Amino acid sequence: MKHLRSVEDVMTHAVISVDQGTAFKDIVEALRMWNVSALPVLAQDGQVVGVVSEADLLLKPQGTDTAHDTTAEQLMTRPAVTVTKDATIPAAARLMAHGHLKRLPVVDGDGRLIGVVSRGDLLKVFLRPDEDIGAEIRELIMYQLIPHGSAEVHVHVANGIVYLDGSLPDPAMEDVVVRAAGTVPGVVDVKTDFTVPVSA
Repeated sequence: MKHLRSVEDVMTHAVISVDQGTAFKDIVEALRMWNVSALPVLAQDGQVVGVVSEADLLLKPQGTDTAHDTTAEQLMTRPAVTVTKDATIPAAARLMAHGHLKRLPVVDGDGRLIGVVSRGDLLKVFLRPDEDIGAEIRELIMYQLIPHGSAEVHVHVANGIVYLDGSLPDPAMEDVVVRAAGTVPGVVDVKTDFTVPVSA
């Protein structure tokens, strides 16, 4: 299974958007038709200049007869909160959580729309098989972190929870190993039960 590390690995490439001149009723219809809660608003060059959401539409004063004249440019929230395709999944998740957002437009280096990533997309990483997670952690620990032959670490993964036991050459290594294991995509938690050789 492909390692899910960046936004590009999980984002949706086919994106529904509106331009700045899209009318109120057309925005409502697009939201309903595509069953989404927000749409990126694009300038003529494809750059994301804002996002128009259901909340933005509901904030429009009621009882007016000018809805047909209201456009995305007047309704949208700006500047848009966006993310690049090479952003890490945790970074995108933090951005969503901080802004209380359900989805983020994904842009290229020039700010042009290339996709969208949702909360559900980011959660795909946790569907990674336990076997894949375990194999990556073993390689990381035994071949990159610990000098060859200086320790024996057993790795077991169940439902994304990593269980590490065995021996480490140095007590200080435990924190390093736990932190490293926690960076592997799909890891929910890391639990340890290491023994450390007694110094002579």
